[in-house]
Amino acid sequence: MQTVNAQKPVDFVNPFIDCHNSRWFYFNSASRPFGMVNLSPDTDTKSTWGSGYLYDSKYIRCFSHIHAWQMSGVAVMPTVGEFKGHKGMDAYQSAYTHEGEIAKPGYHKVYLSDYDVWAELTSSTRAGFHKYTFPESDQSYILIDVGAYLAHGPKAHAEVWKVSDTEIAGYEIMEQTIRRPKDTPVYFYMEFSKPFDDVLMWKDSSLIRKNPNSTNTHFVERVSGRNAGLAVRYQTSKGETVQLKVGISYVSVEQAKKNLRGEVSHWDFDKVKQESYDEWNTMLSRIEVEGGTYERKVKFYTDLWHALLGRRTVSDIDGKYLDMTGDYPRIQQVRLGSDGKPLFPHMNFDAWWGSHWSLNILWSMAYPEVMDAFCNTMVDMYRNGGLIPRGPSGGNYTFVMIGDPSTPFFATAYNKGIRNYDVNLMYEGLRKNAFEGGSRDHSGYEHKKDAFEGGMSYYVNMGYIPQDRPLIGGDGAATVSMTLEYAYQDWCLAQIAQAMGKEDDYLFFMKRSQNYRNVWNPQTNYMHPKNKDGSWIDDFSPFNSKGFCESNSAINSYFVPHDIGGLIGLMGGKKKFSDRLNNAFVRSEPGGFLPHSKNRENNYTDYGNQPGTGMAHMFNYAGTPWLTQYWVRRVKNAYADINPYGGYNGDEDQGQMGALGVLMAIGLFEVDGGAAAKPIYEIATPFFDKVTIHLNKDYYPGESFMIKTINDPEKNTYIQKATLNGKTWNDCWFHHEDFTKGGVLELDLSDKPNKKWGINPPPTYKLKE
Repeated sequence: MQTVNAQKPVDFVNPFIDCHNSRWFYFNSASRPFGMVNLSPDTDTKSTWGSGYLYDSKYIRCFSHIHAWQMSGVAVMPTVGEFKGHKGMDAYQSAYTHEGEIAKPGYHKVYLSDYDVWAELTSSTRAGFHKYTFPESDQSYILIDVGAYLAHGPKAHAEVWKVSDTEIAGYEIMEQTIRRPKDTPVYFYMEFSKPFDDVLMWKDSSLIRKNPNSTNTHFVERVSGRNAGLAVRYQTSKGETVQLKVGISYVSVEQAKKNLRGEVSHWDFDKVKQESYDEWNTMLSRIEVEGGTYERKVKFYTDLWHALLGRRTVSDIDGKYLDMTGDYPRIQQVRLGSDGKPLFPHMNFDAWWGSHWSLNILWSMAYPEVMDAFCNTMVDMYRNGGLIPRGPSGGNYTFVMIGDPSTPFFATAYNKGIRNYDVNLMYEGLRKNAFEGGSRDHSGYEHKKDAFEGGMSYYVNMGYIPQDRPLIGGDGAATVSMTLEYAYQDWCLAQIAQAMGKEDDYLFFMKRSQNYRNVWNPQTNYMHPKNKDGSWIDDFSPFNSKGFCESNSAINSYFVPHDIGGLIGLMGGKKKFSDRLNNAFVRSEPGGFLPHSKNRENNYTDYGNQPGTGMAHMFNYAGTPWLTQYWVRRVKNAYADINPYGGYNGDEDQGQMGALGVLMAIGLFEVDGGAAAKPIYEIATPFFDKVTIHLNKDYYPGESFMIKTINDPEKNTYIQKATLNGKTWNDCWFHHEDFTKGGVLELDLSDKPNKKWGINPPPTYKLKE
């Protein structure tokens, strides 16, 4: 075991974990929690996947400020010697070394060996802060490549200009993508710590001069176009540092300037670095763990860091934000408090698809104010554009993925008392989404208003979505997955309706939530794609993805989060359900609980993607909680790496897999996503001697909720007995209400299962044996 010098949660975070195969928004170093700025090195820039910072890539191409879902921008790069800015990143990129490299929350330091430059990066929420240490040279440059292709696509247009000898400003317009349907701007305002000696500009690979026929070699001071850029030149002495601050905004250059000067009004790089460190430590300290190995703590706090990182603030320091939901861009304003400051930021995020088994649970426990911010964003977008989104980007509706995962998100928030938004508008918007014309009716990657690939007319009238329906475009062939998700989302909406006293809606949506039964085939014993005439499709295999979204029937047949009791009945009762589920884990463990392209017969589980990430906790509902304890442990161990070549093994997806890792490590989960009118937590075995969740007093009355283990949890997997606040506790679950009051859950562990503890399942539909 390594010697542990780290004393604070933030010290355990390792951003390099599994960064050998990054996704654009995955790797972040100089970023605040949910920061608008996500400043880090980019080694690969030409794809949404396999881009950003990849550990084994040989070159750093730039340092860019936005690593968000479908968003990128503002590439900066220091160079020395022959000017190559106009030749593009392939020419001006630099080799780098991991020797001396540091990456931790809020800070990155790396050596550019081609230029003998040390680069250091930190940030506030809306401003990046660069510190470059140059060698002796009269050709030291800082490039601002506003036309650069970054991740998701090229720039539709860009413009950059000199404001003064220490200031540069400009904007870039990100070209639309298949997910973000409109060109979207980002504005920036830069300040340099030292007046630059000269300005160079280029367009379409050519340097631009004031007058090509003149002997004057100075360049013009403003340039625009698709492939444009600017550089400033310095004469530097050996070891001289030049600092650069970059404010960004999606509203205007003036707003970018306001963000910069409102957040970083000085040149003390170390001060901003320390403030970022402290902010991260405060957030990570909401959950404190004691005991456990060094490796467990590193993975735990890195998981938690990811869960507080991947989704981005897009509103300015004064609460202004860009609204692209209508026919033309509009500037909107978030609600302000009595002090004139924004109550919540406006956010950018991928769909909540699958977040009911990750972020919804974690945030509602330890970070309810974060859920409030996202709820406010969605209600504001409904107010602005008429739909509650499932994944906005740059103020656009994206219709990424399927269904309406915003409903489970809101159900968890509302039913846990997180309600600082217009709840009536919330309900109105969610109810709209549950019928034809709502967001469910728009399938993934479909932006046409009249396409409606989500199949809600079939779901409403037939109770399922048929596989042989005509398709125009989009991603509407996942008919079983959509039917299952709609049924769960109906149940979630029913839970909100019940809590709001809307009895008729409660009964209506509860009845409709049973539609999952319409795609259960008792002959195959799987969820099975079905035709319009009620016949089952012939070319069916539980390992084929036809009819399923990023999954198959072997996995998605368990996707009934709201009625595990009913599903157990369909599968033949508790024993048959438990045996079948156990066999799925046995068959898939050799492959790390991941699907295998060469051996699809092992594709019984998938803990590298969202649809199956609740499966290990379902044994609690079958009266075999010791199997939940066992398989949660085995799955977690499969993702325990803390090196650049493992740890997530797939799609971390803006903190979802990180949040799942946290929940597994602390031993709490909610198979129904916490959306019930009276939420509960299911218990598994924690990985630490003690877990303390500090409660937000603005939302919950208690100080903290503690989970203590007796006997080393690293060696002992199984719960023998338990107490809750000193009272003997024989259930494998407890109410959220008890959690919010604070208290202590104590678990006595052993290396042998106790098959009499916790065998009464959590609340669900009454199971007919």
